[in-house]
Amino acid sequence: MAALVIVLALFFDFTNGFHDTANAMATPIATGAIKPKTAVALAAALNLVGAFLSTEVAKTVSGGIIREGSDGVHITPEIIFAGLMGAILWNMFTWLKGLPSSSSHALFGGLIGAAVVGIGVYSVNFDTVMLKVILPAVFAPVIAGGVAYICTRLAYALTSRHDPETGDKLTQKRGGFRTGQIFTSSLVALAHGTNDAQKTMGIITLVLIASGTQPAGSGPEFWVIAACALAIAIGTYSGGWRIIRTMGSGLTEVKPAQGFSAETSTAAAILASSHLGFALSTTQVASGSVIGSGLGRKGTTVRWGMVGKIATGWLFTLPAAAVVGALTALLVGTGPVGTAIAIAFGIGTIVAMFVYSRKSHVSHANAVEVEEAGTAVRFQKKKKASKAPKATNNEVQE
Repeated sequence: MAALVIVLALFFDFTNGFHDTANAMATPIATGAIKPKTAVALAAALNLVGAFLSTEVAKTVSGGIIREGSDGVHITPEIIFAGLMGAILWNMFTWLKGLPSSSSHALFGGLIGAAVVGIGVYSVNFDTVMLKVILPAVFAPVIAGGVAYICTRLAYALTSRHDPETGDKLTQKRGGFRTGQIFTSSLVALAHGTNDAQKTMGIITLVLIASGTQPAGSGPEFWVIAACALAIAIGTYSGGWRIIRTMGSGLTEVKPAQGFSAETSTAAAILASSHLGFALSTTQVASGSVIGSGLGRKGTTVRWGMVGKIATGWLFTLPAAAVVGALTALLVGTGPVGTAIAIAFGIGTIVAMFVYSRKSHVSHANAVEVEEAGTAVRFQKKKKASKAPKATNNEVQE
């Protein structure tokens, strides 16, 4: 069972990777800063590196949310298996719908539901859940959105150009922000690796502690870190194009200055939370930043209908995963037959969702419309080569 749970945990890490690729790369893909396939390859490499930089979040997962034995409560691999099943099924469902929900909260919800049913309410450290999960979930996207709003307003104000004599607005030269997005999106991908890969490290460490192969209170071993880093990198490289479509164009029309501001805000929030050991939802932070940047640019429309759908997904993530985790724990508790039924149901549901997704296939070719941004890049290169007069189309330069 411990080996089975470790395999399932790595598969969750894989789903986490493709579920959260959009957090770093949706906006630079939408603005044409990076080609889609190049973007996911870059994100995968940086997720791999980032996973080795910190283990504070892993310690929060392995020894903070579920009591691991210091007070007599012993979580079992079966309970962890049930929690992972809840998290994976919710991840797959929200991916199918193109909703950037929180893989982190799905994981915590599944674990909490399974632990409450399999052990009891006393097995969950609700103080840690409130301090390091719930409160960051409430405040992080709001703070990141506010910072992105301010950064966007500053970016447009500082780069605004007017004729000194007439005061007329001149062509705005903001193409440099597109180049800057390469660095800011890379920083988000690196930060994502430092935060999200650690959650699976914490789960595997919890399994090893529960099975008696690792002492309570210890951190993840090197092989655990390496395996989780590789799993999330492979998942990231696979794309997750449905959620990239939502983040890149479903919330608001993204321009380079906005994308630059949103990515900077997202990276700052994630890196700070990783340092403090907060198991932050990188998806919520990235979504909040994109919305804030959209509000910060005059004339931009935020699609509040999509925002409402995403917020609803956030609201139901933890309880929905908890329900699935609890039901799975009930099945597993009946013995090997119940475990086999849970495995068959999980595999069947995942396969069914994947087959259904092929009816409306989304790939790098149709995830986000980048024709306008691509035209702008080609126009600038042509202008440089021919030394033609400056362009007067503000939209192209933005």
